[in-house]
Amino acid sequence: MKFLKLSEQNVAGKTVLIRADLNVPIKDGRISDDTRIRASLPSIRYCLDRGAAVIVMTHLGRPTEGEFHPEDDVTPVARQLGALLGKQVAVLKDWRDSPPKLHAGEIAMLQNVRINPGEKKNDPALGKAYAALADVFVNDAFGTAHRAQASTEAVAAAAPLALAGILLADELDALGKALRDPARPLVAIVAGSKVSTKLTVLENLADKVDQLIVGGGIANTFLLAQGKNIGKSLAEPDLVDEAKKIIAKMAAKGGAVPLPTDVVCAKEFAADAAAETKSIDDVADDDMILDIGPQSAAVLADIIKKAGTVVWNGPVGVFEFDQFADGTKVLAKAIADSSAFSIAGGGDTLAAVAKYGIGEQVGYISTGGGAFLEFLEGKELPAVAALARFAD
Repeated sequence: MKFLKLSEQNVAGKTVLIRADLNVPIKDGRISDDTRIRASLPSIRYCLDRGAAVIVMTHLGRPTEGEFHPEDDVTPVARQLGALLGKQVAVLKDWRDSPPKLHAGEIAMLQNVRINPGEKKNDPALGKAYAALADVFVNDAFGTAHRAQASTEAVAAAAPLALAGILLADELDALGKALRDPARPLVAIVAGSKVSTKLTVLENLADKVDQLIVGGGIANTFLLAQGKNIGKSLAEPDLVDEAKKIIAKMAAKGGAVPLPTDVVCAKEFAADAAAETKSIDDVADDDMILDIGPQSAAVLADIIKKAGTVVWNGPVGVFEFDQFADGTKVLAKAIADSSAFSIAGGGDTLAAVAKYGIGEQVGYISTGGGAFLEFLEGKELPAVAALARFAD
């Protein structure tokens, strides 16, 4: 999809409205992780350094529209953004009644957009009100690109000019490189508790990838499809037929869905549960499969070693518990050591990247969760589609 990039535009003397994703964890007024704020800095600095005034808008938490509570206040976010920029960032509460007038090099932030009635329903009037604040709208919030909301879609429809921010453009370029014109073999790792939540991802990827690795509860459902006993492991028996179709689709094109031949089991799901490694054929009725075994991990690591591109979404075991973390650790190290272009996305995946310290070795780390998955599904992202009319 074509779109105009902020990095290719002259914004001198203009007011730029930037939709960022600054939804950071806050407790007792303190931000515990400002990664998303730092990720937004390139677009903001680009505008400020080139003589533009900047208004930032973001959501925070899950407030009720039309209601404001202290925990919904973006002031701590504005304060941290200001500290990183070396500027004061005022929070604008009554911006509809008193539109701000900023000078070049100044920056302000709108109060939490999720408080505004009509935000989630993509109200055109609210979108026009946002757009009226600026000469240029920039969407830099890939994490919300799958949502058609007033601050992501309606504002772009009403703006004089709408652009993709530096972070958003980088995300789309990296995902496009991974899926549209990948170096082969293309390997996807899709793991998680349920097939149902990632079924369309698996179906779409099966058309594109050379090897499809599944893990977690998803792998258990695929093991059921092979007639294996998985004990009392998490799975979705009603989706066994869908799993069989995906296996058949991969086999028809010469690919595969490599499933574990050995697993790490426990009798209960607990941090202190005793782990036992066994053949998949020896799983007992009271066993829970919580990780792949060392032989299976080695097979998958070899697949990754030979890959040209790796897309990773989800750990293959309960890596939060060290006794069930080796499978994910082996795959993470294989990705880090591989010469393949790799892209990782999703909250649990990023937690694994951080746990094993491979952030510098991953080709691209996506900031999006739902948007990352919907891109993998092949869906059109409405907030990105809204930018396309300016590229014609």
